[in-house]
Amino acid sequence: MKMTLRKSEDRGHADHGWLKTRHTFSFAGYFDAAHMGFRSLRVINEDHVAPGGGFPTHPHRDMEIFSYIVSGAIAHRDSMGNGRELKPGDIQLMSAGSGVTHSEFNPSTDEDLHLLQIWIHPHTRGLTPGYTEWHPTPQSEQDAKVLVISPDGRDNSAVIHQDAWIYRLKLEAGEKASHQLADGRGLWVQLVHGSMKVNGLEMKAGDGLAIESPGDLEFVADDGVEALLMDLG
Repeated sequence: MKMTLRKSEDRGHADHGWLKTRHTFSFAGYFDAAHMGFRSLRVINEDHVAPGGGFPTHPHRDMEIFSYIVSGAIAHRDSMGNGRELKPGDIQLMSAGSGVTHSEFNPSTDEDLHLLQIWIHPHTRGLTPGYTEWHPTPQSEQDAKVLVISPDGRDNSAVIHQDAWIYRLKLEAGEKASHQLADGRGLWVQLVHGSMKVNGLEMKAGDGLAIESPGDLEFVADDGVEALLMDLG
């Protein structure tokens, strides 16, 4: 099975004072022709936002944008009338469609906000903008692997306008999880915390892994692991 590792330290980096960020794929002032995305996946930014810092109101269109809150809190406002504050483990997904504006801030006065912001191309341009969320439950917090985003919203997942099935992986040291990648699909694994082996290949926090060979995958945690699995058509 062919697996391509994108090491954490090889990502793009920017330090704006209030924002320290790592770019898995080309973004803003960081350009690498070899890393422009993966299938419909276009952006994975790992952001650390200082207390009171944030992104003032700005526009988006024709992109599915979701944030995975690792620590701290995020205050979201958008032109659709949504106003939310999300906590660790929460996911917000905004379908920009034909056009939307939004802002995102760290509302804390003393705690950093740590999040992943991920962009996926929609299957259709010019869609009606929309907003959806996923929140962990006591049961899902016990699950090693849980569906958090899907095209049809099954199992209380957030809804995306793309053939993308996104899972949160949460493993204790020595714990295992599995995934079967179907023929013609690709899997991107983004490791948030900890270290683990994927079919024997070592991953460390911040690493990404691209897989486009069908077959069975086994994830074995070396220590406490938090990761996102993105199964893409």
